[in-house]
Amino acid sequence: MNNILKNQVVLVIGTGISGISAVELLLKVQATPILYDGNENLNAEDVRKKLDTDQYVPVYIGDLPEDVEYSVERLVLSPGVPVDHAFVKKFADRSVQIWGEIELAYAFEQGHVIAITGTNGKTTTTALTGEIIKASNEPTFVVGNIGSPYTGEVLNTTPNSITVAEISSFQLETIERFRPTVSAILNITPDHLDRHHSLEN
Repeated sequence: MNNILKNQVVLVIGTGISGISAVELLLKVQATPILYDGNENLNAEDVRKKLDTDQYVPVYIGDLPEDVEYSVERLVLSPGVPVDHAFVKKFADRSVQIWGEIELAYAFEQGHVIAITGTNGKTTTTALTGEIIKASNEPTFVVGNIGSPYTGEVLNTTPNSITVAEISSFQLETIERFRPTVSAILNITPDHLDRHHSLEN
């Protein structure tokens, strides 16, 4: 496995399930994660307790010190963080590479991926597809918006495994090399326009 992230300082933005899982993967692949959330109502120690690790991870809430900001070599965005957010754009202006959780996980994928997206029906279709694939192929992993973060399962994949992933439009905003073996777009209707601004986007 080509570990392109070894010793790289990676800032994970967002302290929900996606962000926590991303940090745990980064630790396993010997990167140097930093966890950040702009919500000043959070407590850094409470956030750190969510991590299933004994390794120390710096957690910053509200403000990010300038020296820390300039040490960052890569950003990993949780799906709820818009790519056009002013905080994110500061890094983009410095040409810091910006990934989402899906792109991070896919960097370590060893098997085949079936990705399912669309405005409606993703969870049902992903669950059904996962059960069909499991009946004929082990190991099979069902991940994504359906509840199990892709980053939490990807190191368990093998050349014979199949990952069935529910992928949201938010997650697709930050892909680069993500190329599923099979892709399904169920439907596209006007939704989340506060984030995407237009149906064309």
